[in-house]
Amino acid sequence: MSHYLLAIDQGTTGTTSLLIDAKSFQVVDKEKVEYRQIYPNPAWVEHDLNDIWQSIEDSIEIILKRQKVIKGDLIAIGITNQRETTCAFNRQGKPLHNAIVWQDRRTASWCDSHRDEYEKKFRPLTGLPLDPYFSGTKMRWLLDNSQEVKNAESKDDLLFGTIDTYMVYRLTAGLAHVTEASNASRTMLMSLESFEWDKSLLDFFGINKKHLPEICESFTSFGTTKNCGFLPDGIPILSILGDQQAALFGQACVNEGDIKCTYGTGAFLLLNTGEKKVYSKTGLLTTAAYFYQRKKVYALEGSTYIAGAAVQWLRDNLRSIRSSSEVERLANEASNLSQMEHVLFFPFFTGIGTPYWNSEAKAAIMGLTRDTHNGHIARACLEGIALSVNDSVSSFKKDFSKLNDIRVDGGASANNLLMQMQANFSDKKILRPEVTDTTAYGVAMGALVSRGEIKISDLGKLWKLEKEFNPTDEKYYPSKRELWDKTLKKVFI
Repeated sequence: MSHYLLAIDQGTTGTTSLLIDAKSFQVVDKEKVEYRQIYPNPAWVEHDLNDIWQSIEDSIEIILKRQKVIKGDLIAIGITNQRETTCAFNRQGKPLHNAIVWQDRRTASWCDSHRDEYEKKFRPLTGLPLDPYFSGTKMRWLLDNSQEVKNAESKDDLLFGTIDTYMVYRLTAGLAHVTEASNASRTMLMSLESFEWDKSLLDFFGINKKHLPEICESFTSFGTTKNCGFLPDGIPILSILGDQQAALFGQACVNEGDIKCTYGTGAFLLLNTGEKKVYSKTGLLTTAAYFYQRKKVYALEGSTYIAGAAVQWLRDNLRSIRSSSEVERLANEASNLSQMEHVLFFPFFTGIGTPYWNSEAKAAIMGLTRDTHNGHIARACLEGIALSVNDSVSSFKKDFSKLNDIRVDGGASANNLLMQMQANFSDKKILRPEVTDTTAYGVAMGALVSRGEIKISDLGKLWKLEKEFNPTDEKYYPSKRELWDKTLKKVFI
């Protein structure tokens, strides 16, 4: 009988389920099912929780059927998820409102009016700035604006959570209303010191603790499957991490100074700071990395809201490419770098994250001339992604004395030109592993940690290098980096 781990990666644009061999740690099969993006108003982004659940069901059913998996083959489930996206549902598991996505900016004015009080009293408790990105402001909005949420609250039938909470609730037939520390640390409601909901934060946002899930360790038993239909009953859910922390874990970044960058819809960098809470002086976030056997591990994080989504914009809005994978070929048509010196692409479609935190910023392309063509714009788009990421790398260098090579993953990490740009702009070696589905891989490894089959210190033995990108000494890159920095601060800050 085969033994498999099922890793469910519930992401911003779709759900990817992976089947991983529990002995060889090899990915046996994977399937991604996309779902709708809902934009009710400018800068608002929502997901229908029923769409999400259907994508979970479909992706799992497809791989189980394709691999002829039978009852007893699955030994554990790991879950990773888009983190700050906020759900409201009742005790029957019925959604009360569309999920408000991490990219959503509807609470910007609320944040502006409460920022001074928050920064003075609460910033050290959460490690986060007051920004629409995080879940607490979204919960506040739902309580103020959704009639169904208000009605459920009055009847004591309201449950809040991030996507992991909703998934576990549905997978366990409502028996487990839980989350874990890496996701809870993104709500602005959890104390980084205690890894528990903090009363002063709950009071500030006006959130009742009874509506929130229990915070658990990252690698433990969260419950077992029941009445799902597409999964046998009794499969233990043994690992949960927010997607970026899962990628950190899947990249075996378990030592101080280890760093990873995941290129997905956005790009997110995490730097492992060990058991030390490091508070940034340059706009980085302090966050939980994972929580296991009472050991709290922390990270510094840089957040770039738009990365792969900028390439999707070229595809869907400008229609300069038919598929995202074509962008590298098109960008390589702009091989004469002297024609690129003044072309800048600022991918700020949903504001600026680290290190400037400007939720009102808008995207822009600058420095165009009559001879500018699609190749130049495609290359500038990739440069804009790499330069946005480098703003976080620059902050890491200032805030933490030890910074190892950058391990990369996510869909856009397959783009060799982008990875070489990243090495050149950041002046750091870029390491791409054989397995780039590291979010799902990370929670699969976490499930084995939970089962006691591997130790966290042994994860490095499982990590394998596929390609290395080394910085070059071309003068173009420092010059372009300087122009980016100067223009960004003049126009957007």
